[in-house]
Amino acid sequence: MKIDALLDGLRAEFNKLDREFKVDIPKKIQAARELGDLRESGEYETIKDRQGFVKARMSFLQQRIAEISKIDLRAIPKDRVALGSTVHLVDEESGEESVYTLVFPELMDSTRGWISVASPVGRSLIGKQAGDRVVMNMPSGTKAFEMMRFQTLHESSQANSDGTGS
Repeated sequence: MKIDALLDGLRAEFNKLDREFKVDIPKKIQAARELGDLRESGEYETIKDRQGFVKARMSFLQQRIAEISKIDLRAIPKDRVALGSTVHLVDEESGEESVYTLVFPELMDSTRGWISVASPVGRSLIGKQAGDRVVMNMPSGTKAFEMMRFQTLHESSQANSDGTGS
């Protein structure tokens, strides 16, 4: 998991919205003003709504960038599941194996097995160790799993830097 890549993506989105907020929207507002009565202009209302959305999204992005920038990867545990860990679970009922990687909410991708640390499944895995029983509240009901093994963010980074990982 590359925090720098996530931050770059969030910053790029912020910069795009910042340009829209400072350049594009004021031009559109000016064009709507030139058309006449703003009280009856649907175009003006649409532009003002977009301006409010862009401003709120920029504020959110600034906050997330600040939060993520403060994360000290050295403080992430090496002996139990945490952000960046890949876990291998076996369903106690069916015996089926599942593999999940805990990621930031912005990176969630269920097709890749990437789940948010903030999701119910992610929260149920945090702090667990190999051999632990994990009980998850799923939409279909409660399911129990045994954690067979896990690999922390540190082990993944080490494997990648050694050339032994993907």
